[in-house]
Amino acid sequence: MSTAISSQNLSKHYRLGAASRGKYGTLRESLMEVAAVPARRMRRLLGKSDATARGDESLWALDDVSFTIRRGESVGIIGRNGAGKSTLLKVLSRITTPTRGSVDIRGRVGSLLEVGTGFHPELTGRENIYLNGAIIGMSRREISRKFNQIVDFSEVGKFIDTPVKRYSSGMYVRLAFAVAAHMEPEILLIDEVLSVGDLAFQRKCMDFAQKLLSRNTTLLFVSHNMFAIHAMCDRAIYLANGKVSADGPTDEITRLYDKEARLDVVPWAQRRVGTDPTKCPVFIDGVELLDEDGQSRTLFDHGNRMRIRIRYQANEPLTNPNFTVAFLRSDDVACCNYNMAMDEFRMGGVSGTGTIELLTPPLKLVSELYSVQVIVWDSAFQRLLCAQNGGNFHVRHPLLSRDFGVFHEQGRWAQVS
Repeated sequence: MSTAISSQNLSKHYRLGAASRGKYGTLRESLMEVAAVPARRMRRLLGKSDATARGDESLWALDDVSFTIRRGESVGIIGRNGAGKSTLLKVLSRITTPTRGSVDIRGRVGSLLEVGTGFHPELTGRENIYLNGAIIGMSRREISRKFNQIVDFSEVGKFIDTPVKRYSSGMYVRLAFAVAAHMEPEILLIDEVLSVGDLAFQRKCMDFAQKLLSRNTTLLFVSHNMFAIHAMCDRAIYLANGKVSADGPTDEITRLYDKEARLDVVPWAQRRVGTDPTKCPVFIDGVELLDEDGQSRTLFDHGNRMRIRIRYQANEPLTNPNFTVAFLRSDDVACCNYNMAMDEFRMGGVSGTGTIELLTPPLKLVSELYSVQVIVWDSAFQRLLCAQNGGNFHVRHPLLSRDFGVFHEQGRWAQVS
């Protein structure tokens, strides 16, 4: 099978805090820039860099990343926030250039990165469709032939002649995916942006991507959703700190990622509590998933009860912290949660280390993969104290699947006539 993408020692360096170059400035800024030249020359003579003088920091977003992807292969790119996943797709999309190393791409590339990439906000949806098609080398006739399919798939028909700056993020993503997928790409790059769309559209996109794979399209897919990675990809590349940490079969690599990512701050909470859980007012340093008898388990039958044992450390004195355990389905649908406030359990004053345990009712969830999040609020659900990943578990049932919804309980039926 021929090669679609080959990366050799690909690296991308950023200087944090540096002023952007090449921007349009005012006359005053231009004069200040000219005046600064002699000072920069003097610093270089003294062996000091501009970055050192300003206190700028360096970041290698990618560091000697090498891999080969064959034509028709579907590869998931996984890693924690800041690992370099989105930077890699930007380099492969030719949005940004590498600092060193090389990448060889063979085929027409379609990309769906963060909201805002590739569309001109002042142009209408119709105009952006034609602009994007022209950028990747399609003739106007080719674009016109695909136009109705793109509009139908995107579900934004009423707004196709409206400037996209007036679109909601969901509308934007629907049109962007429709354009990227229907332009007959030989290589399709998809970032986490699909999480912006609603669940029905996400599934629609995944189904369409599967059709592209059946036509020998090469797919690179960045996501934190391990269910989506499993559904779409036979192979995964795990990035950590800009380097390839592991590369191999999806099951093997996602197990490694889940193990290393356990107890990380969940992505949605990072803006509120930061990325280091040990700096939170209280943090979780251990989560055990057990059966009712206290034996370690990650596979439960529908109707089993689960014990969740949580070790915590309070970095400040707390009064009645509200511990919450949430179960999320593999597509990030929140299925249920248990919390002390609603379950009428009060801890009183808390400081230092401790252990708590939750015994769930019989699990009524359908057969699926679920993740656990441990979240701690104050008693009024106002102040977030921490939110961390707590591991994954499976629920097993011979019949009940996602087609039956989120949960199933036995009802009472009666024939009344």
